[in-house]
Amino acid sequence: MKPAPGTFIVVFFMQIFAVLTCYSQPWQFVKEKDGIRLYLRQESSSSFKAFHGVTEFRGNFEKVCSLIGDPRNLDWWGDDVKNIRVLSYEKDKQIRYYFVYDTPWPFTDRDLAAEVLLSKDPVTGTKTVFSKQLLNVVPQYKGLVRVTNFWQRWTIQPMKNGMIHVTLEGFIDPAGDIPSWLYNMVIIDIPMRLLRDIRLRAGATG
Repeated sequence: MKPAPGTFIVVFFMQIFAVLTCYSQPWQFVKEKDGIRLYLRQESSSSFKAFHGVTEFRGNFEKVCSLIGDPRNLDWWGDDVKNIRVLSYEKDKQIRYYFVYDTPWPFTDRDLAAEVLLSKDPVTGTKTVFSKQLLNVVPQYKGLVRVTNFWQRWTIQPMKNGMIHVTLEGFIDPAGDIPSWLYNMVIIDIPMRLLRDIRLRAGATG
């Protein structure tokens, strides 16, 4: 049986509406501390929340870009990262990582393979570092829970008078047995810590 005339058009616009709804959830302000503003939002079709952190400071723009987009600078990523392996690297274009995360007892440690895409706006000089899960590249290891739903975006924008505007936003579904209420309580610590460390290591003075 052929579909009724106009059916395809209706389905098409329903799909477009669903996509727009997915990205229409507003960011909700959560806290501000040490010059860092943090927002959360509920992700569509998930009980887990995404984060959005923003800060501005006077510092070294190239140092910020190097910390975030150079696989040789890994020592500031936090104690929760037990192991980092660089799978491939193309300067200023792409990095592929494999991570193992130390997850507190009684939960199982997590691992993640990620692809990082680096780009720079030739007009504004803004640097973007976007990461997403990389599937079917690293074998599944016994004793680890594989994260398969993840994205993260750093935006580093040079401003006047040596100021830098840095945004970090992202989402991770930890998979497995971690309850959403617990995850949503602790997720705010990740962007706050990373943005604070960037400020300190990039020589911020204000």
